[in-house]
This record gives sequence, C-alpha cells and structure tokens, in this order.
Amino acid sequence: MLIFIAKRLLWMVPSLFAVSFLAFVLIQLPPGDYVTTYIATLAASNEVIDQNTAAQLRERFGLDEPMLVQYFKWIWGILSRGDFGISFEWQQPVSGLIWERMALTLVLALSTLIATWAIALPIGVFSAVRKYSIGDYFFTAFTFLGLAIPSFLLALVLMYIAAVEFGQDVGGLFSSEFETAPWSIAKVLDLLSHIWLPVIILAVSSTASLIRVMRANMLDELPKPYVTTARAKGLSEFRLLVKYPLRIALNPFISTIAWLLPNLISGSVVVAIVLNLPTAAPLLLQALMAQDMYLAGAFVLLICALTLIGSLISDILLALVDPRIRLE
Repeated sequence: MLIFIAKRLLWMVPSLFAVSFLAFVLIQLPPGDYVTTYIATLAASNEVIDQNTAAQLRERFGLDEPMLVQYFKWIWGILSRGDFGISFEWQQPVSGLIWERMALTLVLALSTLIATWAIALPIGVFSAVRKYSIGDYFFTAFTFLGLAIPSFLLALVLMYIAAVEFGQDVGGLFSSEFETAPWSIAKVLDLLSHIWLPVIILAVSSTASLIRVMRANMLDELPKPYVTTARAKGLSEFRLLVKYPLRIALNPFISTIAWLLPNLISGSVVVAIVLNLPTAAPLLLQALMAQDMYLAGAFVLLICALTLIGSLISDILLALVDPRIRLE
C-alpha cells in the first residue's frame, strides 16, 4: 500500500499540471476577456472607454500576451512563491481571497458529509433488513421526496421557518458582529449556531440517494451464502450485519468521497447564493462570469486537487474495509 500511495502521489503532479492547463484554457475560451466584460459592464451604466484605455488595461493585466506565456507565468508563480496571481475584479491577491472561503467551504462540506453518512447508513441498513415494512415504505417516501425537492426551494422554506417561527437569524455563516472579527471560541460557537441550516439543505438530496444505494447493496448481500453460514454458526444479527454484508455494501459510500467533496464545493452555487454563504461557490461563479482567469483558475485547480485527494482516500479506505481489494 505504501508503494501504491507513493505512485498515486507522484501521478498527481502531472495530473494537476494537465488539469491546471486545461482549466486555464477553458476559462479563456469564451469570446473576449476580463477587459471586454469590464467595458460591457461600464457601458450598461452609460460609461464609455476608448480603445487606447482598453489596450492599456490589457497591458496592465498581461492580457496582451499569448495564452501560453500567461499560463507559464501563472503556474511558475504558484510553484515558486505560492502566488496565485492578482484578481482582476477585486484587485487583491487571489490567495487572500480564496483561503478563508475554501476553509469555510471545507468545514461545510465535511459537516455535510458526516451528517449524510450518519443518517443514510443506519436508515439504508434498516430498510434492507426490514424490507417492505412500514418503516421501509416511510423511508422510501422520504428519499423520493428528498430527491424531488430542489435544494434552493428547501433553503427558502427552512429559512422562512427558522426566521418566522423560531426568530432565528438566517443567512450567512456568522452573525453580523462576528463576520469580520478574528477567530475565537465565540466565533466558532457562532459558526456552529448557523451552520446547521446549510448542512441540512445540502445533506437532504445526497442522503436520499445514498439511502437507496445502501438499501440496494444490502439487499444484494443479505441472501448470499456467507451470510447464511455466519447466521448458522450462531453469530448475533447485529454482529453479522456489521462484520460481513455491511463492509461490502459500504464500497459505494467510500467511493463517493472522490466526487462528493468537490461536488459540495462547486455544486452548491444556488444554495450558497440563496443563503448568502461566504463559501467558494458564489465567488467562483462571479469569477467565471467576469472572466477573472486567475481567481477562477485557482478555484478550479483546488477543486481538482480535492478530487485527486478524495480518490486516493477512497482507494485507501476501500482496501482497509473490503478484504477482497488488495494491491497485487
């Protein structure tokens, strides 16, 4: 396994280079550039910029250089100084804009992942063991409802209930007095008092789908001969379920780590906007719309790095949980 992990880590280096180049190219594929978008924004408010000023802006931002030159300057800055460049729109270093948002996004993503597993795992096992029972039908209806309700609609409903019925402050991850305050125990407690709402909203659809996956996998494993043999040897039902079929049925759960973390970051744009969350998704969307290539490229690069790290963690956990998976 150590050799396998070392090889995967080495392969991550060229993979990140390839992904960073593709992301940089794709961001610049739409017609125009940041200056074009900036001029169009000013034109909407009846302000006009002449061609000389536009050319000076492109020279200032380095947009007059060939794409390959821009890419190599950007990637060399990351490798040599940890510098992701300057955001065109915000006129600030990209690293200063992304790290706090990425940290909050990872806290939200990991909280959602833990909540999803904590709910989906026992319900999926229960539905499989008590197949076609009242409880199974109830949870099946819940999963279908969870899959059918759009996340932004659920966000609006829960925000209304929390604000009107319970008088709780909704929107954002912090109270107004803690938004710009330095980190402290009080700020962490304030974060915990606000984070439950987005966690519930983001966890509903993924929990519903994983319940169906766990139920289906357990139903496949329960009739197999090794379960019958273990039951005949007098193994208790709980120990039997945990030791044998559950370990095999967990494989899809563990495999989802590879895409679940980046999906929670990039796939929660609408929910983050509705709840006014200071996470990566709204800033990434804004950067893509403004063609702020250094800011958008940094986010895409970090999301791809999370995907590769998630794939590695999934492979390691699969080898630990399932004895049939071993590196030959």
